Amino acid sequence: MSLTKEDIINAVAEMSVKDVVELIEAMEEKFGVTAAAAVVAGPAGGEAAAEEKDSFDVVLTSAGDKKVNVIKAVRGITGLGLKEAKALVDGAPSPLKEGVSKDEAEAAKKELEEAGATVELK
Repeated sequence: MSLTKEDIINAVAEMSVKDVVELIEAMEEKFGVTAAAAVVAGPAGGEAAAEEKDSFDVVLTSAGDKKVNVIKAVRGITGLGLKEAKALVDGAPSPLKEGVSKDEAEAAKKELEEAGATVELK
């Protein structure tokens, strides 16, 4: 009888945490691998990693002198109400959008900077 991936996943889901840890240790021993090595893998290099990034956070670092214009821009970008947008602007630095595409992040940054804010993309 052959086990499917789904059978194995269901069996692991029913195991206790202690049993799962023991299973992982046994698999590491049997196959000569470590689970930590798979987790550590990722892009290396400063600029190369930044260029390949596909998810950005838009962070308002300062409202500047034109706070009212910045609040309006924040409301337009986030869809928040006046009170919530004002709280974000007053609490700067604060994240406005997280995990957005590069185009969306650039557009939000441009709009906020035109309103007088200082913005950082992470």
